[in-house]
Amino acid sequence: MAKQLMIYERAVPISSERHRDWSVQMGKSYSFAKGVNSVPLLAAEFLACAADYTIIFAGNDDAVFPSVILGMRDGENNHVDADGKWTGTYVPAFLRRYPFVFSQSENGETFTLCIDEEFDGFNKDGRGERMFDADGERTQFLETMLSFVREYQSLFNRTTLFCRRLKEHDLLQAAQAQFNLPGGESASLAGFYTIDREKLKALPADVLAEMARTDELELCYAHLHSLANLTPMARRIAGAANAAAAAAAPEVEEVG
Repeated sequence: MAKQLMIYERAVPISSERHRDWSVQMGKSYSFAKGVNSVPLLAAEFLACAADYTIIFAGNDDAVFPSVILGMRDGENNHVDADGKWTGTYVPAFLRRYPFVFSQSENGETFTLCIDEEFDGFNKDGRGERMFDADGERTQFLETMLSFVREYQSLFNRTTLFCRRLKEHDLLQAAQAQFNLPGGESASLAGFYTIDREKLKALPADVLAEMARTDELELCYAHLHSLANLTPMARRIAGAANAAAAAAAPEVEEVG
């Protein structure tokens, strides 16, 4: 199966026949996310992310979805270090869900729990938690992960409705950002959307009241507040790169 959903390499339906003797060790390493500079973000995560991360909207004219920026270059996540440790203040649910994910039937009515069999923590060595007991029944761990993925899907659907409201009221505008990185290199982020603050303020009173009632107005301002984190993030990345370069530079002894 081709790589899917950004970080999933080979997601297959979970079954006791195929996976009875397998265990899963999660949370030890986020190396699987090293190559993604943004991931989808649920609306329920906005407040947890807005203080330190930048929240944008990605997609096209037909559909958009919130994302959190994790790096300034394509294929680079600056919140995972060389040892796979997460260095940020918050781990998005999209990554905490991994290696589990739902697959959806063509009619959209049936969901099947799957696992990425290429995940490093998926093993037959007894590391982590077993998915099935000796009788082939689901363990508490697997039941917990099933509940987590169900909740994720529910919150995903609610986030989709929020995005539809933004589109309905024409609140999204195309945006881009330009940054200076170490060594005089420049980087740019483009192809994303932000909420137009002036259009938001100009909405009819009844629409604003409804968005306030559903907490969608709070989400809009959390997103707008988070945009101020882009520049500090670029500075942190530049500082870390400069420090790493200085540490790696060979010492030169004076001759004389």
